[in-house]
Amino acid sequence: MTSLKVQVITTQILPLENGDRLTRIEFERRYSAMPKLKKAELIEGIVYMASPVRAKSHGQPHAAIMAMLSAYWIATPGVSLLDNATVRLDLDNEPQPDALLRIESGGRSLVSDDDYVEGSPELIVEIAASSAAYDLHDKKQVYRRNGVQEYIVWQIFENKLDWFSLQSGEYVPLQPDDNGVVRSLVFPGLWLFVPSLLAGEMVKAIALLQLGLNSPEHAQFIELLANKSS
Repeated sequence: MTSLKVQVITTQILPLENGDRLTRIEFERRYSAMPKLKKAELIEGIVYMASPVRAKSHGQPHAAIMAMLSAYWIATPGVSLLDNATVRLDLDNEPQPDALLRIESGGRSLVSDDDYVEGSPELIVEIAASSAAYDLHDKKQVYRRNGVQEYIVWQIFENKLDWFSLQSGEYVPLQPDDNGVVRSLVFPGLWLFVPSLLAGEMVKAIALLQLGLNSPEHAQFIELLANKSS
């Protein structure tokens, strides 16, 4: 009696490595096979993997900006806040921004059937070590090209916060008023008291934001979002 030998061929999924050049599909395949990996991004077809997160140079500023955005999100039905969510921007770019705000109905992005953000959120926030970080270079250009309307970068070492607005295809810095307050053009009522935020004076920063949430333009924005979702 002739015995048959069956050869089983298995396809190995290689781990992600910094600097890998991958398609978005292959990036997702490898990322999904590494459940212990907390953060990896594909920017212009190149893999970037984050270092361990430090307390004061990332974790604390991240918490501060999330506190501000959370207060706005809670007060603004029709707006979605996401923390470290992967975004499918295009075939070569799949970032995982520190925070994002998106308009749920009639906005520029959607949530796919497999639970990813696809398209361009209206506002993205990144916590960067310094102005030399790729957040202010390659990633900024990717967000600009894909139509992200507003982009905030908090630069830790310089103790600086830049808020960019997309105007005529280019990012233009939003300037604070005489009191140091920057106001979103996309999300009415989202007011950041930048000096207090950078100083860690969260009570003052939240109090100023509350003024924005009580403003007539924020009430009008809520009404607009309600009409879009109905």
